[in-house]
Amino acid sequence: MDYFSKSIKEAIRTVPDWPKPGVSFRDITTVLQDKTAFRKLIDAFVHRYHSHHIDAVAAVDARGFIIGSALAYELNASLVLVRKKGKLPFDTLVEDYQLEYGTASVELHKDAFKPGDKVVLVDDLIATGGTMLAASRLIRRIGAEIVEVAAMIDLPDLGGSHKLQEEGLQVYTVCSFDGD
Repeated sequence: MDYFSKSIKEAIRTVPDWPKPGVSFRDITTVLQDKTAFRKLIDAFVHRYHSHHIDAVAAVDARGFIIGSALAYELNASLVLVRKKGKLPFDTLVEDYQLEYGTASVELHKDAFKPGDKVVLVDDLIATGGTMLAASRLIRRIGAEIVEVAAMIDLPDLGGSHKLQEEGLQVYTVCSFDGD
C-alpha cells in the first residue's frame, strides 16, 4: 500500500453495526473534513489520469459527485452526473440494476457524451458493483469509452470489483477494506 492509500485509509472512519448489526460502515466524511486527506485523495486520482487526455468524468449520485467534481476540474474535463431515476430534467437513458431486495435505476442525459469520449467513471466506493455496472452500460450505450472505473474504497468481499472486471472494465481504487 502506497503512502496516499495508507493515509487515506487511516482517515476513513469505520462505524460498526450501522445501518444494521454486522455491517461496518465506511464513513468518508472524515476524509472530506480533513483538508490534507481530501487533497491526497484528489491528488491520487489526478496523478493517475493526468496523462490520459480524459474528456469527461462521470460521477455517480451522490457521493461520487464530490470526488468527480474536483477530479474533473483538475483534469480540465467535463463533469457528467449519473443520477438516480427521475432527477434529470432532459431526455435520458435509464438502466435498471439489482439490489439485495429489489431493483433501482440510474439515468444519464442522452447528450452527456460524444461517441469516442474518454471517460473516467467515479464513485466513493465499490461494494456489489450494481450501480457502477449500470452507469457503465449507460456510458457505453452513448458510445463513450470508459478508461477506468475508479473509487476511493473497494470492498472486495462483496465482489463488485470482480464483476466490473468481468465486464471488461479496468478498476482502480485508492484503498480497500477486505474483511476488516
